[in-house]
Amino acid sequence: MLSRTDLRSALPSSAELRTTLPRAEVDVDQVLHRVRPIVDDVRARGVDAVLDYTERFDGVRPAAVRVPVRELTTALAHLDPAVRAALEESIARARLVHGDQRRTDVTTQVVPGGTVTERWVPVGRVGLYVPGGLAVYPSSVIMNVVPAQAAGVESLVVCSPAQAEFGGLPHPAILAAAELLGVDEVWAVGGAQAVALLAHGGTDTTGAALDPVDMVTGPGNIYVTAAKRLLRGLIGIDSEAGPTEIAILADAGADPVHVAADLISQAEHDPLAASVLVTDSVELADAVDAELVVQVKATKHSERVTTALTGPQSGTVLVSTVEDGLRVVDAYAAEHLEIQTANARDLAARVRNAGAVFVGAYAPVSLGDYCAGSNHVLPTGGCARHSSGLSVQTFLRGIHVVDYTEEALREVAGHVVALANAEDLPAHGQAVTARFRDDA
Repeated sequence: MLSRTDLRSALPSSAELRTTLPRAEVDVDQVLHRVRPIVDDVRARGVDAVLDYTERFDGVRPAAVRVPVRELTTALAHLDPAVRAALEESIARARLVHGDQRRTDVTTQVVPGGTVTERWVPVGRVGLYVPGGLAVYPSSVIMNVVPAQAAGVESLVVCSPAQAEFGGLPHPAILAAAELLGVDEVWAVGGAQAVALLAHGGTDTTGAALDPVDMVTGPGNIYVTAAKRLLRGLIGIDSEAGPTEIAILADAGADPVHVAADLISQAEHDPLAASVLVTDSVELADAVDAELVVQVKATKHSERVTTALTGPQSGTVLVSTVEDGLRVVDAYAAEHLEIQTANARDLAARVRNAGAVFVGAYAPVSLGDYCAGSNHVLPTGGCARHSSGLSVQTFLRGIHVVDYTEEALREVAGHVVALANAEDLPAHGQAVTARFRDDA
C-alpha cells in the first residue's frame, strides 16, 4: 500500500534527503490572499464580522461569542463517566510532567556589586485554539491549558468552532474539558476569524468586552495557520502547525501489526497526514503493507486513512542499516518519531531532530496524544530541526534585570567606552562617563 523510496544503494546528503523524503506539500502562502480580508474585516467590524463568517463557514450563528459558564457546568455534568475519568487522568499526568518544567529565576554575580538576574515572567493573556473540524479534540484543551497554567498565565481563553449540531456552542467535550481545568472563558468561534478576534479583541453581542490576547497557541487548519502568520508580531504564536506526521524507524524485529496500527492512527487525523516507515528490512516492509490492507478495511475512517497513506506525504523508505535509518529520520525531523528496533532506548538517545520520540513497542504515539504526560502540540513539516513542542517555556519570557553599583560601573567604564567608540556610537560611552565627571 505504501509507496517506496529505496536508499539502500547510497544514502543522499542531508540537503538531498530534505527533498527526497515523503512530505506533505502545504503552502500557507497560497491561502494568505483569502485569509487577509477576513482578518482585516474582523479588525474593522469586530464581532459582527466574526458571527457573519461563523454563519458562512460553520452553518450556525451563535447568540454570543462567549459561552455562558453554565454551559460548561452542564457539559461536564453530562459527560460520559469513562471519558471524564480519562480526561482527569490525562490532566493529572500532564500536570506532573509540565510542573517540573517551570524555570526559576537565577541571579549571577558578574563582579562584586554587579549582578544580572534572569526573571521568568508568564505571558499575561493567552488564547488557546482547539480545532473542531474532522474530529473533536478535548485532549488539545489539556495540552494547551496545562502548560499555560503551570507557567502562571493569569488569563486564559479557549477558542473552538461553533457547532450547528450543538446550537452554536463548541462540542460539549471541549466545554467539559475546560470546566475540568478551571477555565471559565470559552469563545464559540473557529478558523481565521477566531485568531483575528483573539488578536484584536472586540465587544460581544451582550455588551461584554472580549479582551485581546498576547499570544495564540494550538493547532488548526491551513486557514488558522495563515491567520497566525499574518498576525504574528501583534501577537505571539507557538508555531505554524501543518498536517500531523509520524515516522517509524523499525528493524526486522518489529511487529508489523503494531507498525501498521501506528501508521493508521496518524493517518486518520487528516487526508494530508503523513505516515512514514523507515526500515532496513524488506520483509518487514512487505508485512506492514499486507497488514495495512487488513487493518485499513476494518478502521472507521478507512477512506480518509487510505487517502493519507497513498498520498505523496506517506511511504516506506528502505535503508541498508539502522544507522542509515537514524540519519534519515533525523533529516526528516518528524513531529512524532517511534523507534521500534533492537536497542531502541540507545537509538532514541541519539535522535537530534523530532518533536517527540516514542521508545519501543509499548510507547505508541497514541499514548503521547492522550496519557503519557507529554505534550502533543508539536512541530511539523521538519520544524523539529529548530523548534520545540508546546511546553511551559512557551508561555514564559526571560527578562534580564541588571543591577550595578557605582564602583562596579566605574571598574568597567573603560571597556564600555572602547566598544562604543569602536562601533562609532560615542554617546553610548558618554552615557557612562557622564556619571564620573568628578573623577577628572
